[in-house]
Amino acid sequence: MPPRRRDGGTRADPPALKRFGQHFLSDPRILGRIADAASIGAGDTVIEVGPGRGALTSELAARAGRLIAIEIDRALAAQLRIQFAARPAVEIVEGDVLDQDLGALAGAPYILVGNVPYYITTPIIFHALRAPRPEHAVFLVQREVAERMAAPPGSKTYGALSVTLQTLAEVEMLFEVPAGAFRPPPKVESAVVRITPRARPEILPADEERFRRMVQGAFAQRRKQMRRVVRSLAALSAAEADVLLASAAIDPEARPEALSPGDFARLLAALAAVSPS
Repeated sequence: MPPRRRDGGTRADPPALKRFGQHFLSDPRILGRIADAASIGAGDTVIEVGPGRGALTSELAARAGRLIAIEIDRALAAQLRIQFAARPAVEIVEGDVLDQDLGALAGAPYILVGNVPYYITTPIIFHALRAPRPEHAVFLVQREVAERMAAPPGSKTYGALSVTLQTLAEVEMLFEVPAGAFRPPPKVESAVVRITPRARPEILPADEERFRRMVQGAFAQRRKQMRRVVRSLAALSAAEADVLLASAAIDPEARPEALSPGDFARLLAALAAVSPS
């Protein structure tokens, strides 16, 4: 067997590139658990984000009817085409996932799986939740991000990411992954999350961007009461803010971290009534 480098690859493998945040998962037990968490059937179409050297790709290809793997690294994409050349149900797409129309690429209902680069986790997640959304998605992300994604109202890690994501989907933090399971090992711990889009999201697709801005604006003032937050967001007097919050069934003295995603959805509707743009 060819000698291994520090990044887990052989001399024949392209090296891990820092600019792409590459850390290759190598623990076969964890790879199997991720594939199992995706609940893939023999007739399913699966899109994989960041296949890297193909370890998880092999697990997914063994379960799926069709697999589309999106890899931004040109050298890795070329290696993957050779590696899976004998498997016509596996398609390698070279490019940035943020430039891909995932629904069009799948051409059918699909499941999304990925070892997401930590430096662009949030953009990838929200890109993945654009309609048509996947049936569900399983992502390997930084543990701190996973905790924020799944955090309940009132917890220390609950914030804008929690609200905007949970408004669109149910989020489960499934299990943690130690740094030693990767080559090269990252400086942070990781976790696997499953995201299942809601059949009836709290907000309409046309309102998603405005909702995101509103929630970010609220959590930028997370220590302030909602009366003060709403006055800032909509240029209202204290009395006007109280009336608006009452119409949304929100306590004016509550702070943003105490509000549920549903509370924020009602707040958006109330704000839209006084400021449609």
